[in-house]
Amino acid sequence: MNDINPVPKRTIQIAGENALIIYFSSQVSEKTANEIKLATLKIQQTLSHYLLDLTPSYASLLVTFDMNKVDHHHLRNELRKLLATIEEVQEAHEQRVIELPVCYDIDFAPELNLIAKHAQISCDEVIRLHQSMIYSVYAIGFAPGFAYLGEVDSKIAMPRLATPRLKVPKGAVAIADRQTAIYPNVSPGGWNIIGCSPVNMFDQNATPTMPVNVGDKVKFNSISKEEFFALGGELPIFND
Repeated sequence: MNDINPVPKRTIQIAGENALIIYFSSQVSEKTANEIKLATLKIQQTLSHYLLDLTPSYASLLVTFDMNKVDHHHLRNELRKLLATIEEVQEAHEQRVIELPVCYDIDFAPELNLIAKHAQISCDEVIRLHQSMIYSVYAIGFAPGFAYLGEVDSKIAMPRLATPRLKVPKGAVAIADRQTAIYPNVSPGGWNIIGCSPVNMFDQNATPTMPVNVGDKVKFNSISKEEFFALGGELPIFND
């Protein structure tokens, strides 16, 4: 994916009265996601006394700061110095691979048959292809804990539903275009649901609040209905 209006690598721009945004690239890639993760960690370690929040996205990082402690000019200079210490490619950096269980039972997967028919393959092959990839976490949003993962095998890529659901159950595992994700809570949504995970993708009372973050890797593992419920999963209710 390319940005509509590409910006130079590592451009820092004002994004509000108490915010700066760092653009790392004009393209979404695994390399960019890893660089954003490293920068986020470095900024947290070095400049946390100035910060209110850090919000990573596909190719950028939003830095929200306390105006009582620092201004745009000083923080921008600090960020530039810090970013200069991050190597463009860090082969030695160890990326986490988080394995997440998914129940692909047809009762949990209303669009599994649809994807199989679209790809002209079996449902078992759809499941195999979905599990065959190790996905990069490219961004977190539209809701806390909603991790955009990419990319699925092109055979099982699917456009969003023409009519989004009013309620997608918590834990629903879905595909839209070449991305996949787990819905962290009940919400509207138009992605194609192919299973459900019992993993809690967001807990505001936990530390950390999410099991994955930008720059991490995710692998899905198939589990049975019995295992799903044993791991704390709840019966999904699909409202079209």
